Amino acid sequence: MPDTAAEQAEVVPFAVRDCALITLATAIKAQNLREFRDGLERMPAGSVYHHFWGRLLRPQFDEPEYISDFASWAYHGLHEKSLAEQLSVISPVDFDDPESLRLELIEVVEQRLDQSELVPWARADQQFHFLDSQIVVFDTGLRIERPSEMGACLATLSTGSIYYHFIDARNRTEQRCDDFSAWLAGFGEDVQPLRQALMAVDPYFSSLKEIGQIVTGIFRQFFPEGT
Repeated sequence: MPDTAAEQAEVVPFAVRDCALITLATAIKAQNLREFRDGLERMPAGSVYHHFWGRLLRPQFDEPEYISDFASWAYHGLHEKSLAEQLSVISPVDFDDPESLRLELIEVVEQRLDQSELVPWARADQQFHFLDSQIVVFDTGLRIERPSEMGACLATLSTGSIYYHFIDARNRTEQRCDDFSAWLAGFGEDVQPLRQALMAVDPYFSSLKEIGQIVTGIFRQFFPEGT
């Protein structure tokens, strides 16, 4: 793909950032499913995304059976496989804001509570602790001038950079998209197929390493001369 549009456009260079998450306690916890439902109602909005996305920046020693912390606790803490499977198919990508995502979680849990008068309990050492997190952002000093340079750069980025630009960006950008797609909007119609390919990526069921490989592959497909 020619880079003429990039040469003509007056676009601010892409500033590569890195990030880390600082985990924060909320003092909200649950030992049974009813307390869990109440906790879902009371937890801060940041907790919603933390328990869906925070896992991506945590060290993983094995492949988790369920992706979200909510689904994982339903299975391992409450031994509720059916509920865990229902919670595991809820993807934050499908919701425009944390409140609509919260309501979906509550609805699924309330449906389970309505099915039986017996409330599932977890052992004392398996309480669910609702957590929040604060993102700390670092400027790497790296700047990318042209879309054709992005593929080679992406291969060198840390998982923190991938998280910041592809996950956290969805809460910051006007179109609720990744930073790469938002930046490419300034380069005209020539790169619209590239933007569409990036925005079609569903990051929820992949690791940060896999997301980085997918995004790198997309850029290299459109700009093979930049590899």
